[in-house]
Amino acid sequence: MIESAGTLLYRRTGSALEVLIVHPWGPYNRRAPWSIPKGRTNPGEDLEAAARRETFEETGVKAGPLHSIGSVDLARSRKRIHGFAGPAPVDAAPRSDQTEVDEAKFVALERARFLLHPAQVTFLDRLLATIDMGGAVLHPPDPPLVPRE
Repeated sequence: MIESAGTLLYRRTGSALEVLIVHPWGPYNRRAPWSIPKGRTNPGEDLEAAARRETFEETGVKAGPLHSIGSVDLARSRKRIHGFAGPAPVDAAPRSDQTEVDEAKFVALERARFLLHPAQVTFLDRLLATIDMGGAVLHPPDPPLVPRE
């Protein structure tokens, strides 16, 4: 199983909740679904550090406090994505790195449900279950039960 980690950064605009998502770079990805900023872990790197690094590399946004929102498995690609969520910095101005992603932006949470890869929509629900509308973490979710290989 390939280990990957990423972040679901959020912010409020009025009464709406927005999340930061990215679109993969390249002409062959024109119709590909969007994603949370994520990538593979480096040898010896912990999951949260990898999520922070990938988010900064792909979007230029430096994540602040994060909490785990569990993981999802992609059966076809044999990839496990570990998610971390947290409020976006007030001055966050995402930009795409133009090597891995061609667009990085905040979108309304409900719009993200249609844009994200279907397996990653679970992260939106977990985010909502772990924050109140003021942004405070209510409780971290229980980690998913994953069989050991």
